[in-house]
Amino acid sequence: MIHSISLPPGEFGGPHVQELFTNCLDWDAHPNFDEIRDLKVSAHLLISRDGEITQFVPFGRRAWHAGDSCFRGRAACNDFSIGIELEGEDDTPYTDEQYGHLVAAIKAICGCYPEITVRHIAGHSDVSPGRKSDPGPAFDWLRLYDGLKGNSKYLS
Repeated sequence: MIHSISLPPGEFGGPHVQELFTNCLDWDAHPNFDEIRDLKVSAHLLISRDGEITQFVPFGRRAWHAGDSCFRGRAACNDFSIGIELEGEDDTPYTDEQYGHLVAAIKAICGCYPEITVRHIAGHSDVSPGRKSDPGPAFDWLRLYDGLKGNSKYLS
């Protein structure tokens, strides 16, 4: 599942996302953090604006990234999905480095989990419609699919 995140909203490059995912965020460090005070969330991967990938949760373990969600009739997506966060926000274009590393990460995941194909990739907005909008209109799904199409096993 593809997500986007920035903390504070619209600001990139600081330590706050990593601090949130490791339960170390100083809630008083920014006025916006009061809105998410005590939020307990995590993701399997975070891809920063420069393409750096940080893994927070092993792929075989549950990460708390989807919340109230449903994919193809199956509820509680945290129980069976891999959450990939892109540092960004809905209306800000993602970087070339992010797309390149996202494609590489998905190919690696598909190599380890052959049952995962492009048809299993969804945005947070797809599994939580009306509640979530990420990765948003700035995310180029066709660019992602084009990056994956070099190997037909990911497209089945």
